[in-house]
Amino acid sequence: MNLSLALASAMVLGAADFAGGLAAKHTRAFVVVCWSNAAGLLTALAFAGLLSRGDTGLPDALWGGLAGLCGSTGAILLYHALANGVMGLVAPTTAAAAAALPVVAGVMLGDRLTALAVVGVLCALASVLLVSLTGDDSAGDRNRGKALRSVGLAVVAGAGFGLFFVFLARTPSESSLWPLVFARCASLTLLLGIGLARRTSVRLQPRPARLAVLAGVLDMGSSVLFLIAVKDGALAIVGLLASLYPISTVLLAHFLLGERLRRVQYLGAVLAVGSVLLLAWG
Repeated sequence: MNLSLALASAMVLGAADFAGGLAAKHTRAFVVVCWSNAAGLLTALAFAGLLSRGDTGLPDALWGGLAGLCGSTGAILLYHALANGVMGLVAPTTAAAAAALPVVAGVMLGDRLTALAVVGVLCALASVLLVSLTGDDSAGDRNRGKALRSVGLAVVAGAGFGLFFVFLARTPSESSLWPLVFARCASLTLLLGIGLARRTSVRLQPRPARLAVLAGVLDMGSSVLFLIAVKDGALAIVGLLASLYPISTVLLAHFLLGERLRRVQYLGAVLAVGSVLLLAWG
């Protein structure tokens, strides 16, 4: 059951990233993350109030808060990369980076890496190189530089999501969803502090606002599924399966936006998703 929940979490998260990436095409990624986090907080409060059966305490607040800070940082970078790059490339690259940290944390906590898992790690590294080969063969250095920056942002965003998975798995409560509330409180505090320091307006037009709210609701739904799954399963497996979210992002981008990739980029995208599968099976 926990593996099914982890896969469901991945599919919902991919849809959230797609909606957030579309919203970021119309406004700044920072503003989109603020709106999505606000919507996510309300969703977390609803889930925690309805489904939580246990008490909460300081450890939940600390681990949840750390998870929220890492997740919000990753979301800002991801939405910026999605808005300025190709979704079918950015999302798999982010997933490959996000998959690595649960593996490392799982090994440190007692999980063992098989030869198949090692192959998965190598595939993840190779996928980053392949998806970096973007643009037309005759494209200028400016286009190549922009693509490389998008891939770099995707890698760092993936690290943020990986830490989100790791920290959320460390929360001690077995039947409480309150760590997700603490995560959103911490991330919103960080975002509002940045916004006040920069005097950034968080106003949005109706269409990007709806997309940002949808992204926040879906993202929190994904987090709920992940937290339930990881309490009954190994971090290295659940975290890696949750990193399969590019599947739904890529499919939505293909069917709704008509995005096309070069053959080598298709190979890199497939290799990135395949690396997550290899790591999970390993």
